[in-house]
Amino acid sequence: MPLSEHEQRQLEQIEQALYREDPKFGRLVRSSDPRVHYKRKLVQALIGTLIGAGALAAGVVTHRVYLEAAGGALLLLSLLWAIVSWRRHAARVRPAKVSQPRAVASGQPRPGWRARMMERMEERWRRRQEGERRM
Repeated sequence: MPLSEHEQRQLEQIEQALYREDPKFGRLVRSSDPRVHYKRKLVQALIGTLIGAGALAAGVVTHRVYLEAAGGALLLLSLLWAIVSWRRHAARVRPAKVSQPRAVASGQPRPGWRARMMERMEERWRRRQEGERRM
C-alpha cells in the first residue's frame, strides 16, 4: 500500500533528522540502498563505454588493430554491464507476482504469516496514533 503525500513527507523528515543526528548511520543506510548501487554501476558503465569508444576510434585512426580490439571489447563489456545492471534493478523495483493463497476447507483464503504480522503492526500503529490524538 503506497504512502500518502503527508506520510511520505513525514518519513523524509524523519530520515533527514536521523542523518543529521548520526551521519555514520546515514552513510550506512545509503550504502545499503540498491538505487545507489544501480547509479554507481551505470556511471561505471558509461565511463567504460566512453573509454572503449575512444580507444576504438583511436585504433581506427591510427590503424592499430590491438587498440581497435581492446576498445571494441571494452565498449561491448561496458554496454553488457549496463544492461545487466538495468535488468537486475528493474527486477528489484518491479513488484513480485503474488501467488494465490490456498483455500482453507471453509473456502476462505488463509492469510500467511506476513499478512498476519502486517495486520498486527497496522493495529499497533492505529492504537499509537489514537493515543497521540487524545493527549
